[in-house]
Amino acid sequence: MPKEIKLAKYAGFCYGVKRAVETAKKIKSENPDKNVFVLGELIHNAHVIQDLEKLGVQTLKDIPEHGEGICIIRSHGESPEVFERIKQAGFTPVDLTCPDVKKVQQKAIELAKDDYFVVIVGKEEHPEVIAIKANAKLYTDKVVVAASPEQLDEYKEQIKAHKRVGIVVQTTQRLATLNSIVEYLTGICKELHIANTICASTAMRQKEAKEFAQDSDLVVVVGSKKSANTTHLAEILKDITNTIHIENDEELENYKDLIDTSEKISVTAGASTPQDIIENVINKLRKDI
Repeated sequence: MPKEIKLAKYAGFCYGVKRAVETAKKIKSENPDKNVFVLGELIHNAHVIQDLEKLGVQTLKDIPEHGEGICIIRSHGESPEVFERIKQAGFTPVDLTCPDVKKVQQKAIELAKDDYFVVIVGKEEHPEVIAIKANAKLYTDKVVVAASPEQLDEYKEQIKAHKRVGIVVQTTQRLATLNSIVEYLTGICKELHIANTICASTAMRQKEAKEFAQDSDLVVVVGSKKSANTTHLAEILKDITNTIHIENDEELENYKDLIDTSEKISVTAGASTPQDIIENVINKLRKDI
């Protein structure tokens, strides 16, 4: 019997990623004689980074003491201090922070200015979260990051004493993670202001994938292992049905037995996964690898 293979509608580049990649390419094409850099990886996908480097868009790991040309701020955003250092080094900064991430930064600033104890739901080491925290800390020292209720335990007494808590969320986080932290804080603070800043694209991608998983023998999640939204997608679906997380079609060989025994296969992908990689996976599945 031929396999039934479905591709999710909300698979691949979201608006913010598409905007960042297309604008970076446009900047280089319009400035062929200038150095064009991105501070950190523009998006979490090695394939895209390699393509950009072939066009002459280089990745900077750190800000040098002296530089020349254009320095792009990636979709995850940066702190005001980093923007200033880029200018002082001699670069012209171009801000490609995702508009949804900008909204989280602004909400965190508003809560900090209004004297809330700011809780950022997300991963401490993620570049988006680092930038959100840095923006909030311009206005208050009462800012913490948590990816689980347990990570808030050490701040429990401080939160109780402050009474007012404001929550913002990393745009690619799981709703379940936000809900667990809200439940924890509800029991220890007098006033709780919740800004559910999970972006619409992430929410729709997760909702659609969960619906697909209910009627699938296997879900294939395509995207970088470094991508937060992709790994969260895989984590959610593993609780529903057989799920594999791959970066490209070559990795399908590692799951040949599972694929062979699956009749209904759904494919979804993270927000930083290019269309050609998704198509390669679909084509290989149709050929029964």
